[in-house]
Amino acid sequence: MGHSIICIGELLIDFFCKDVNIDLIDGQNFEKQAGGAPANVCATIASLGGEALFCGKVGADPFGYFLKKTLDTVNIDTSMLLFDRKHPTTLAFVSLQGNGERDFVFNRGADAYLHEHEIDKTAFNQAEIIHFGSATALLDDPFRSTYLNMMKQAKIDRKFISFDPNYRKDLWKEHTPQFIEFTKEAIALADFVKVSEEEIGVITEKHDVRAGIDDLHQLGASIISVTLGKTGTLVSNGNRKELIPSIEVNAIDSTGAGDAFVGAALFQIAKEKNPHDIVHSFQDLKNIILFSNKIGAFTCTQIGAISAVSKLQTNFCV
Repeated sequence: MGHSIICIGELLIDFFCKDVNIDLIDGQNFEKQAGGAPANVCATIASLGGEALFCGKVGADPFGYFLKKTLDTVNIDTSMLLFDRKHPTTLAFVSLQGNGERDFVFNRGADAYLHEHEIDKTAFNQAEIIHFGSATALLDDPFRSTYLNMMKQAKIDRKFISFDPNYRKDLWKEHTPQFIEFTKEAIALADFVKVSEEEIGVITEKHDVRAGIDDLHQLGASIISVTLGKTGTLVSNGNRKELIPSIEVNAIDSTGAGDAFVGAALFQIAKEKNPHDIVHSFQDLKNIILFSNKIGAFTCTQIGAISAVSKLQTNFCV
C-alpha cells in the first residue's frame, strides 16, 4: 500500500449548476457535491488503493456530516476531520462553461478556523508524506499560520512535502501580491510542487515556463510539475526538464483534474521506500507523471471531482 499521506486544507460543498453552458448569474438548478482540493487529492489516493487521511474542519451541520459520510464512502481516513460548532461548512457555487472551465463563488466558513493545537500530532508524526494543496489556506489566519507552521514542522521532521498553491484569482483579487509572498514561503519548504501554467506566471512573473521553473528551484523546491492542460506536464528535478504528454479525451468537466493529477503522483511516490529518492531517478519521475496525466485527463470525462475519481480502480490497473 505504501506510506500514509495526509492532505491538509478545505473540505466544502460544491453546489454544481446542472444547467448546461451557463454562468452563475443565470443558473437555476443546483446539485450538492463534496469538494475542496485537498479532499479531491485524498479521494484519488484512496480510490487508487493508497492510505489517505484528510485534515481539516467543517461545520457541525448537515453539510459537514454529509461531507464526512462522502469521504468515508471512498475509504478516506477522517480521524483528523474536525467539526466546528461556531462556524458553518464552507460552500462553493460552481457552473460549467462550454469549454469545460468553471465559474465559481466561495462562501467561506469553518475551514478557515483550523488551529495548530487541534491537529492530531500522533497521526501527523506517523505519516511520511504531507500534502498542502488548499485554495483557501493562505488567505487568513488562523488557518494560514497553522498551514505554514505545519509545513515548517514537516520540513524539520524530514517528511516528503507536496505543495499545490491552487491560485484562484476571484479569491485573492487585489491581494495577489500577498498570495505570491506566502506561496514562495511554502515552495521553499516543498519537495514536490505542482503548478499550472497560469500559476507559475503569477508567482515568478516570467512568461517563459522553463525560466519560471528555474526560479522555483532557486526558492528550494526539489521537483516541479507544471500542468499544461491537454498538452501535458512539464516536469523538472532541477537537472533535467521534459514535457510528458497527456492523452486526448472528450472533456466535460475540468473540476478536480489537477487534484487528481497530484493524488495519482503522491500515490505512486508513496510506494517508494524513501519518497525523497524519487528526485534522483528522472525516468521513474517521468513514469509517475505520465500515469498522473492519464488520471487527470480521465477525471475531465466525468462530472464532479470525488465522484469521478471514485471510478478510477474500475478503469485503471494499479
